[in-house]
This record gives sequence, structure tokens and C-alpha cells, in this order.
Amino acid sequence: MLNRKAYLRKIEEKIAAGRFKDDWDSLSAFQLPKWYRQAKFGIFIHWGVYSVPAFGNEWYPRNMYIRGSKEYEHHLATYGEHQHFGYKDFIPMFKAERFDANEWAELFTRAGAKYVMPVAEHHDGFQMYKSELSRFNAYEQGPCRDLLGEMKQAFERHGLAFCVSSHRAEHWFFMSHGKAFDSDIREPLVCGDFYWPAMPEPDHQDLFGSPPHEEFLEDWLLRCCELVDQYRPKVFYFDWWIQNAAFKPYLKKFAAYYYNKGEEWGEPVIINYKHDAFMFGTAVPDVERGQFADLKPYYWQTDTAVARNSWCYTPNNAYKTPREIVQDLVDIVSKNGNLLLNVGPKADGTIPEEDRNILLAIGDWLRVNGEAIYDTTYWRTYGEGPTEVKEGHFTDGTAKRFTSEDIRFTVKGRYLYATVLAYPEDGVVRIRSLREHSPHFHGIIKDIRVLGFEEQPEWERNGDALVLRTKSVSSSMPVVFRMMID
Repeated sequence: MLNRKAYLRKIEEKIAAGRFKDDWDSLSAFQLPKWYRQAKFGIFIHWGVYSVPAFGNEWYPRNMYIRGSKEYEHHLATYGEHQHFGYKDFIPMFKAERFDANEWAELFTRAGAKYVMPVAEHHDGFQMYKSELSRFNAYEQGPCRDLLGEMKQAFERHGLAFCVSSHRAEHWFFMSHGKAFDSDIREPLVCGDFYWPAMPEPDHQDLFGSPPHEEFLEDWLLRCCELVDQYRPKVFYFDWWIQNAAFKPYLKKFAAYYYNKGEEWGEPVIINYKHDAFMFGTAVPDVERGQFADLKPYYWQTDTAVARNSWCYTPNNAYKTPREIVQDLVDIVSKNGNLLLNVGPKADGTIPEEDRNILLAIGDWLRVNGEAIYDTTYWRTYGEGPTEVKEGHFTDGTAKRFTSEDIRFTVKGRYLYATVLAYPEDGVVRIRSLREHSPHFHGIIKDIRVLGFEEQPEWERNGDALVLRTKSVSSSMPVVFRMMID
């Protein structure tokens, strides 16, 4: 096992020797790599031991110990009493026997993704990689394979940027309900145990409750740095609970260590965070299952899933449509952001047909219209139209009803792209932001094309709008007009 004290000294030495120090002033020198701005679209992967019960969602390991919950009742009926069959007993059932990282890489490439972010460790505490910090990992138990390592090799062979996500912080309290009755979660629990530390859960899952102690925080830091050293991720994503005040010194240490390692590798790296875990300007903010209503001057990311109800696979997932996801992608990119879209593989390592079909449909659209997405930037206004996009976390629970008046803009070189989120049946599009004497546009439009269609639109500008007319253009997906500007 790893010498923890020696590794902590190594982290301190790297910080002392590097350009980035563990304070916000130093970390504000962070600069976003060009590739991330160009990429626009990535894949998130929630896959782990929770994919075996595949019931409710990825919080099954917590909820199965909450008496009266649907997961608790399901567990009793399906697997028996908790003291005889606990969450740890799912580990041998997590075999990943049909997992093929190359098949995943091919699918994600066909989907048009540019980076992929597997969850390296979720709240349940099971590491999906080879680790020297705990024996409860996929290399030593369950599949007995370094799943993360296999993904890294396959993804990078296909030109996909390899990234990782850590949700370890929430493990402080995630398994605590099992101590309330006779289950397999019982003291003594020590560092390295699967269920350790199982401390009391914060009220309403917010920041209240017992703050993490030094031993847990040091273990958290070591697990994060181990991922950095073993797998060299280009992006490191954190879930929500790290904004707890006790984490702040350790977050700064991790960021300094990671950013210095990136400089050592010759490729600047990125941290994704939620809420105010990091000081603004030291990393990239992320909005979970939501987005911003307006264009932002800073770069940001949305993470959401193909399913509304769960991040992991369950047989009852409620799926979004490819149209809805593409509309959100266009909206997010027009507002200076990236979309990180999650899929949930089955326990055997296969990706469900529903997830697969959604990804392939997105890829079909991007092959035709990707020039309006990749390597673009925002325009003077992100767009126009009557449909309100709610701002903030957890605001995408229902599909938005975009209209033919909802249009989003991106720009690249001499081209301005106007994407109509819901194409009108009569083929007439009015873009008010490009009208004569518009406050947003005073240039000359030399040519207009419809991506993916042979027909060249008729168009005219008047005091009300740029009016485009098509006869043969028809699509249930967003339609892109490419305008050459002089």
C-alpha cells in the first residue's frame, strides 16, 4: 500500500517547486486551454457497482439503507436483509464481462464528442481504477481490471481527450444510514475500509453537519493526486460537496499540484467545479442539469444526462430526445459554454441501445452542422426568440418548447452561423438581430447557405428582419444558416 505521509510530502514539494501555489492569488493565473474551447461537446460516464442493482439511480448505495425508502424495500424483497447482503456484496457481481473500451471510443467518436469523462470514483467509494490507497477498486475486486486505464488508452487512440471525475467528497456521509439499524455497516471503520467513515449526513444534503476531519481530507487529497499521477487527465471534475469550508485548503493544494503537473507535462489542465467551491477565475464553473439564460463573458460547462431520472443505467430510465439535446447544445455553445452529456452503461459494460441511439443521432447532426459548433465563439448576442431558458442547476427537468423564432448565433472566421432551433413548416425564417440598422450588425452579407441542404435560400433584409425563404428545407432537428460576412 502507498506510504501516505511520503505522498503528502511529495505533494507539498511539487507545490513549493512549481509556479502555482496553494492560494487563490496564484491559482488565478489559470488559463483555459484552446482545445477545450474548441471541443464544445464531451461525454460523461456514470458506471460502477450501483449499475448492478440498477434500481432508482446511482444513489442506491445510500438509499438502500434508509428505512422506508423504495430502495430499502426493493433491497429487502430482492436481496434479503442488509446484515446478510449489503452494498459491498454487489462488488463480485460487477464483472464488466462485455466491456470493450474500443467499442466505447468508436461510439463516442461517431457521436461527435471531443472529450470523455468517466467517473473514477462515485459517492459509493468504489474506485474504477488501480489504486494503492484502498483494496476496494476495480483492479483488485469485481472485474479485476483497470477499467480507467483501458478507457484512457482507447479514448486517446481515437483522439478523444481523457478526463476524470471524482465524487469522493460525498463519501464522508454517503453510507451513514446503515449505522441506524442492524446492517453490514458497523464500527469499527478505519481508513481504507469500503464504508469508512459513514459520518452523519448533512441536513437536506447541504453543507451542515459534521465537517470532514483531517484524516478524511488527506485521504481525499491523496486519491485525487493518485488519479492525476497515474492517468494524466486533461480535465478533473468535482461534484458538489467540495464547497464545504473544510475542503478549501485541500482544494487549493490539489489545484496547485494538478496545474503544476500540467505544466510539467507541457499541456495545461482544467478543473470543473460547482457553486463556489473554487475562487472565480481559478477553474471552470459547471452547471448541473441546467444552463445559463444569457451569454456569459467567462467560459462554463453544463453537465446533464441522456436520462432525466438517473445518471446510471436503470431499466426504467426516462430518456430525452436527440432533438432536445441538440437544441440544448446549440443554446449552450451560443452562450460561451460546453455540454458534457452523460450515458449510463450496464454492469456488464455494454451501453444501452437507448443511450447509443441518442448518441448516434447527435453525431449524425454534428457531421452536417458541426462547423457551427466546433471551434466557434460567441457573437454580439447569443440569440433571439420568445422561449425562456431557466437559469441554474436542476432546471432541465422538462423539455423546452422552442419555436421557429428561437435562433442562436455562433461565429468562426468570416462566417456567422444562425441556428433555427425549430424549423418552420412554411420555410420562412425571420432573424430580427440581422435587420437593417440592427444594433448588433452593420456588416455586409455576401452569401447564405443552409448546411446539409442543396437549396440556396432566397433572402432579403428590411427594417424588421433578415427574411429567409426555403421550399425544400425540412427537418425535425435544428437547421443552420451559414452567412458569409464582409
